Amino acid sequence: MTNSSITKVRFDSAEPGVSLVGDLYTPAVSRPDSAAFVIIGPMTFQKEQAPTQYARRLAAMGHTALAFDTRYRGESGGEPRAWENPFHKVADIISAAAFLRAQPGVNPDRLIGLGICQGSSEMLRAVAEDDTIKAGVTLAGQYRDHEGDIEWLTEEGYAARLAQGQAAKAKYEATGEIDYVPAVDETDMNVGMPGKFVWEWYHVWADKGLWDNRYAVMSDADLLPYESISAARMLTKPYLLIHSDNSFLPDAARRHFEAMPSTRKTLLWDGDTPHLSYYDQPEVLDRTASAIDAWVSQL
Repeated sequence: MTNSSITKVRFDSAEPGVSLVGDLYTPAVSRPDSAAFVIIGPMTFQKEQAPTQYARRLAAMGHTALAFDTRYRGESGGEPRAWENPFHKVADIISAAAFLRAQPGVNPDRLIGLGICQGSSEMLRAVAEDDTIKAGVTLAGQYRDHEGDIEWLTEEGYAARLAQGQAAKAKYEATGEIDYVPAVDETDMNVGMPGKFVWEWYHVWADKGLWDNRYAVMSDADLLPYESISAARMLTKPYLLIHSDNSFLPDAARRHFEAMPSTRKTLLWDGDTPHLSYYDQPEVLDRTASAIDAWVSQL
């Protein structure tokens, strides 16, 4: 392991006048086979959460890593706030990759996208569509296809959330008014990410004032129609997919892996590791970062 430095960086998004903010982790000593990672996290994430955990570890191993806030969250710009738009996230990944590629010491042929939870579905599409991102790694992914969405929300729940999101977006476009609900709640299911186990992890950040527990209802008009299975079918680059029996929607993860035509894909099935352990449990973070490092060293 080596020491690393952290630099606050700002770069342009695809939206005119809107900047993205990230933390750039640079190793004290770069390895001959070092890579550069652009990292995004779960639905409603801010960079200080899981992305920072992986950026620190990968930089300590000799790699460069960029953990950044996508539009509408954290330190990055964009309105309305707390708008969960996966199409914009894909564009932001590509903007971040362009910024990272231009940094001193970065080998553009070893630029890798890393996505966590729902960030996996957005990273998968960015890797498939952007030629400058040379390989992809996703872990504990929420991969998006119709079967997975219905398993996540049920047919009735999906239809209700989509209708509410479309109505809220129409209202915003007509009046500029934004409807919000909490991003998480212990008992209320009419929130961005329903479920007690999600609330138990996120509310700690909210209680400390480190994360905005807010979700724009109009998000569902963009989030729910998004899918990643078509991107998986396009994927010909090296790809490492890390998942477990207790990660979210394991069948969707398998469907996506099987759909990839790449002959350089690797599936690391991590037993029964709990989903949220990939966010903050040191032993799981260390093990996963080491697995990523070992895989990258073989590229």
